[in-house]
Amino acid sequence: MNTLNQRIQHFYDRSTALWLDTWGEHMHHGYYGKDGKEQKGHTQAQADLALELLRWGGVERADRILDAGCGVGGSARLLAQLFDAEVLGCTLSPVQADQGRKYNEAAGLEDKVEIRAQDMMSLSASDGPFNLVWSMESAEHIQEKQKMLELFHQLLAPGGRLLMATWFHRALPPALSGKEKQLLEGIYQYYHLPPMVSIPELEAMAGASGFGQVRTADWTNAVAPFWGAVMRSAFQWRSVKGLLKAGWPTLKGAWAMRYMIKGYKLGLIRFGVLQGQKA
Repeated sequence: MNTLNQRIQHFYDRSTALWLDTWGEHMHHGYYGKDGKEQKGHTQAQADLALELLRWGGVERADRILDAGCGVGGSARLLAQLFDAEVLGCTLSPVQADQGRKYNEAAGLEDKVEIRAQDMMSLSASDGPFNLVWSMESAEHIQEKQKMLELFHQLLAPGGRLLMATWFHRALPPALSGKEKQLLEGIYQYYHLPPMVSIPELEAMAGASGFGQVRTADWTNAVAPFWGAVMRSAFQWRSVKGLLKAGWPTLKGAWAMRYMIKGYKLGLIRFGVLQGQKA
């Protein structure tokens, strides 16, 4: 597979079953309190990340929501239940979309939550408008982040809000060193990512895309325990068997966890959140 989207699709098609078996339907970091020291189950920590993002964003109601890069729809179902809202979720992976529809049916939410195997960047105004665009750890996969933000702005109804959590590299200056660039390249290769940006860079892009009331925050400390927990779970016997079954791309992704852990330890990898509102 040659294109970035094809590589992403293949990675998630092969690895999703293993993740669901080990970690459940929320396919993202966990939230362990502001300082990362709260003791809690990792499944609860993942749900708490979504709830904390909503609290931070001040969203109290939303009738129609876009979950841009929804995985199997963990956040989509949570949002649908919290707000009694209609939610559209998009994922590049047909495997994730199929599994997400099964979860929807099991939860009795098939009339509330629609999950499509569709590139979020192919959405158009006819798919909207939405009161909330939710982007939970998917923006790091998007090459053209300015265009992504412009699309989100277009898809929102007036007064609608964007809430995003994603991966960044540290703020500049100073410029990234050769060793930092090398570590980032390893992460980009194994997790099928285009180059990251910093939190201030994405904040500026959001403003340039028409968003007002743009705010950002660095939640790196709050999510830092997550990768160590993932690495420990990956080497349990059940997970080892799942890794072998999932194939080489997933094995390489598991091996690359050491890059993420090192990146966090060095302060090179940051986990940030962003919010903005359409006037």
